[in-house]
Amino acid sequence: HKRAVSKVNKPARVKDSISEQEVRGLFELWNSALATGDSRVVASRYSKNPVLLPTVKDDPRTDYDSVKDYFDTFLLKKPQGTILDGKVHIGDGWATDMG
Repeated sequence: HKRAVSKVNKPARVKDSISEQEVRGLFELWNSALATGDSRVVASRYSKNPVLLPTVKDDPRTDYDSVKDYFDTFLLKKPQGTILDGKVHIGDGWATDMG
């Protein structure tokens, strides 16, 4: 009678594949997209399954079309972001840039 043995592979660690500078660079890409004034460019910076909790309107935006719709209006204000203080956190399979 043989026993089945299950092997579990550990997921790749983000710490091994992305740096704090690269995470912060994602903000710069997004901010550059804002500078184009084109909501299509900005919306394309979001993932396939975005969750945008807008500051100007109350409705969460959870797909490309709704993110684009939000920025159609928001970009009229010619926004540009600046990180005054921030902290990058990198974990297994995730990274955040809060600032």
